[in-house]
Amino acid sequence: MAVSASYEATARAGDAPLPDAVPETAPGPGAPPPELVVRGLRKTYEAETAPVRALRGVDLTVGHGEFVALMGPSGSGKSTLLHLLAGLDRADEGSVTLAGVRTEELGAARLARLRRRHVGLVFQFFHLIDHMSALENVALAALVAGAKPAEATERARDLLDTLGLLEKQGERPAALSGGQRQRVAIARALANRPTLLLADEPTGALDSDGAAEVLDLFTRLHRDGQTILMVTHSADVAGGAQRIVRIRDGVLLDADTSGEPS
Repeated sequence: MAVSASYEATARAGDAPLPDAVPETAPGPGAPPPELVVRGLRKTYEAETAPVRALRGVDLTVGHGEFVALMGPSGSGKSTLLHLLAGLDRADEGSVTLAGVRTEELGAARLARLRRRHVGLVFQFFHLIDHMSALENVALAALVAGAKPAEATERARDLLDTLGLLEKQGERPAALSGGQRQRVAIARALANRPTLLLADEPTGALDSDGAAEVLDLFTRLHRDGQTILMVTHSADVAGGAQRIVRIRDGVLLDADTSGEPS
């Protein structure tokens, strides 16, 4: 497998100890703490004409093992929120507590380490590396998360097998269908055994068959205990989640439920 030692060095950069995990909210007796707690999150972008208030004081809690759909129209702030939760951008105000750690208290290196340990990201347009096979794409993510090369390869094969793609492990992305490429991308996101799987419009670039494949996979992952927060503008896609939270103009509206609870 074409991976270099530099990836292992990258995986271990900034490995100063993270703060002790302290839940921000007390769970019920015997219940695990929530995986994600967001309080008062605000984000404003400067524009030529006027500032854009992308988020205006967002509060959100995602419990252990929940499958939550964040639904809203284009420009509602849902992708901005996802980027802040993943540590890809910084909020102007408010707090994000992921796996018991307040992310705003971390420097860039420690935030990257937290993300490698606890977050899996699935994008609308896959973002696979074109010259690498399906197996190499997934194994690379495991390497960056800190696995040894042999462990990374084994983890990648296990995930591709679980997602029904083992026979495609040697294929490059161009040889795969849209649904297959997104399943490889999901396998890559699961390579670090994430606490929280974040998915940004994961069916947006797929036809109806590919979208159905991905939603079925997310349902299986949820039943196996994976915590998922999925951004979508589609009511049909959101309907597969355990809980729906709506966002408009940077503000979360009343949440409701859909589907069967876990």
